[in-house]
Amino acid sequence: MACALALLIALWAWVQPAAAAPGLCVGPICGDEITRSAKHHFQLRMRVSDQLGHRERLTVDCRNGALSPAAGLVERGFAAAVARKACRLAGEAPV
Repeated sequence: MACALALLIALWAWVQPAAAAPGLCVGPICGDEITRSAKHHFQLRMRVSDQLGHRERLTVDCRNGALSPAAGLVERGFAAAVARKACRLAGEAPV
C-alpha cells in the first residue's frame, strides 16, 4: 500500500501544469497582459507574441490605432488587429 501511494505521489509530481490560453488572438498573433495606461485612459499596454516565439511589449493609442514601437519582430498587421480588438473590448474604440 505504501509503495502504491509513493508511486502515485511520484506520478502526480511528474505532471506539468497546463499553460493558460492567451488573451486575444488574431491569425498567428496573440496578445495578453493587457493593461490600461495610468497616465492616459486611451492607451493600452499589451504583450504580443507570435507562433515563432517572438514577444514584444506594445503601447496602443486607441484614438487612432497607432502602435509604439512601430516596427519590431512581431508582424505589425496582425498586431494592429489584436490592438483594435483590445481597444473595442476596453470601450476605447474611436467613434
